[in-house]
Order: sequence, then structure tokens, then C-alpha cells
Amino acid sequence: MLRTITQFAGRVLPTRVVHAHCDIPCGIYDPRDAIQAAQTVIRMTELIEGLGAPSSVADHNSFVRYVQVKEEHAEKAKHDILIIWTDYFKPEHLAAHPDLHTKVWEACKLASYVKQNVDMAKALEFKAALEQIGEAFAETKK
Repeated sequence: MLRTITQFAGRVLPTRVVHAHCDIPCGIYDPRDAIQAAQTVIRMTELIEGLGAPSSVADHNSFVRYVQVKEEHAEKAKHDILIIWTDYFKPEHLAAHPDLHTKVWEACKLASYVKQNVDMAKALEFKAALEQIGEAFAETKK
């Protein structure tokens, strides 16, 4: 009976999956997750560069997996830092760190770049940009 009601309700009022940070706001923000994701981008870039041109099925498999993980973690870092930017930082934080908007924008641009390319210098720059935002974040907690 309950199953029938649930099925009927699903047809009448269809639902969709929604993903979000808490938006309560919960007050739990931490740029370390984004920095760790950027470190994963660096490691995957190392592995891709070390693999060279894939010459076997196993190499192709590893290559695809490395690229997938690199792109997922670049996107995760970008998402995490945007949540902190939009939900945590306030006008008084911007007053104390007037270049914060530019730093976040540049970090997000780097995230897109390292997703699309295999470039160790940019991967390192991406992590450094997130660390700078993390430093500003830490100063707001004092």
C-alpha cells in the first residue's frame, strides 16, 4: 500500500536530485579541502607526465583514470572555494583583503585551465592561489 502511494506521488509530484552546501548557513567552511584537491591535481599531472604516450591497454586505462581524477579534483577545489567566496566572506573581510575578489577569480580561472590541460606549472600555481585564499580565510578567523 505504502509503495503504491509512493509510486503515485512520484508520478504526480516528480522530484529531482539537488546538490548544495548547507545554505543554513552552517558556519563550517574550510579551504583545506580545496587545497588538498589541488594537491591531487598536481599528483595526477605528475602521473600523466610520467606515463608518456600510452602504448598499451593498461596504459590507456591509467591515463584515462588520471585525467578523470585530475578534472574531478580541479572542479571540487573550484566548487569549494566558490562556496567559501559566496557564503562565508563578508564585506568586512573584503575591506581587510581588497584583492580577495581578484584572487578568487584567478583561482577559478586556474581551476578551469588545469582541468583542460596537463601543465605542472599551472597546477602548482593553482595550489598556491588556493593557499593564498586560505591564508586570508585564516586571518578572518583570528
